[in-house]
Amino acid sequence: MKPAPLIPVEEALKRLLDGAAPLAAEKVALDDAIGRVLAADAKARRAQPPFDVSAMDGYAARAGDLVSGKALKLAGESAAGHPYENELKNGEAVRIFTGAVVPKGADVVVEQEVASRDGGNVTLKAHRAGKNIRQAGHDFREGEILLQKGHRITARSLGLAAAADHATLDCAKRPRVALLATGDELVMPGKGGAADRVVVSNPYTVRALAEHEGATVIESDVLKDRVEIIVEAIGRARTNGADIVVTMGGASVGDHDLIRPALEKIKAEIDFHRIAFRPGKPTLSAKLGKTHILGLPGNPVSAFVCAFVFLAPLLRKLQGHSEPVTKPLPAILGVDLWANDERADYLRAVSTWDEQGRRVVTPFLKKSQDSSLTATLARADCLLLRPANAPAAKKGERCEILPLGN
Repeated sequence: MKPAPLIPVEEALKRLLDGAAPLAAEKVALDDAIGRVLAADAKARRAQPPFDVSAMDGYAARAGDLVSGKALKLAGESAAGHPYENELKNGEAVRIFTGAVVPKGADVVVEQEVASRDGGNVTLKAHRAGKNIRQAGHDFREGEILLQKGHRITARSLGLAAAADHATLDCAKRPRVALLATGDELVMPGKGGAADRVVVSNPYTVRALAEHEGATVIESDVLKDRVEIIVEAIGRARTNGADIVVTMGGASVGDHDLIRPALEKIKAEIDFHRIAFRPGKPTLSAKLGKTHILGLPGNPVSAFVCAFVFLAPLLRKLQGHSEPVTKPLPAILGVDLWANDERADYLRAVSTWDEQGRRVVTPFLKKSQDSSLTATLARADCLLLRPANAPAAKKGERCEILPLGN
């Protein structure tokens, strides 16, 4: 069979995401909401603060009463959770503490450091009205949209939701992912094996990436190179509710590459197979009913980079993330670069910062970009993007990268 033509990375990514719709929403307790994606706007259920409060320890008074040398009568005290219940009268002051309700009638808080107290009286330094008072709604007002649909919840936004009186949040369901590595040569880590065997690593890297992106991995298996075994495993994953089945290995077009034959056997709809992309030319995307099937190459670097470029955005899209595709960042080349061919290159690279604060990126040598070299991948902190047919580039020229983060 004649291989399918190569398609650009951008087209493959667009087709993959265009065919994905956000999953249904569910209510999630705040304790479990970190990293989840909002399925609806989160509005403030109350104002913060809900009343005027003191910004410091001191004395609440009327600004008009703060005449030099004039003593004010101490009428009471206002502490957080224990407000002064009466209205402040002319010539009176109230001892007040940080976070406490400002008494009705008071319009200023004078810090205790500039107050002079004598028994039941206090003399205060003149201040303008409103000084040291946090007005009701100063942080946010009731009904205000605080977090928008598509926002991925961070520790900071979790605190905001709690302050806005939310015990639960409407979030997209976590995508359920099944990971299927194929290969007669594969053995599990720690099991040893003959020299012609390969210790499997892809399920670990891809699982970590998927879970970091909010997925629940419901299955991770290593399969023999048999069409019937692959077909049975995909069927089992779908029965168990997988939203995405990720295969690793067997995605090319050789006699022992059985992912496409297995998909054709079960009449999956293959969208694309083969991308103008290095590493990861044989990446495959298909649908079987509502189940997404993403076929990744078996070489460890290819599997990770393809998961980073395609699986991560797909997981974000299924959760309704507002920006599923990571935007490249600008950087400066630390070395001269060779001209590129018809495939876009995602080169493993390391970066430093120069005296001007620019990120200077140096890719590993061309021979070190082999898709089997996991040590190089582990040392990289970013992927240097080289468009298809890019000409040779000089040290100091502008480039684009995708940071790999942690």
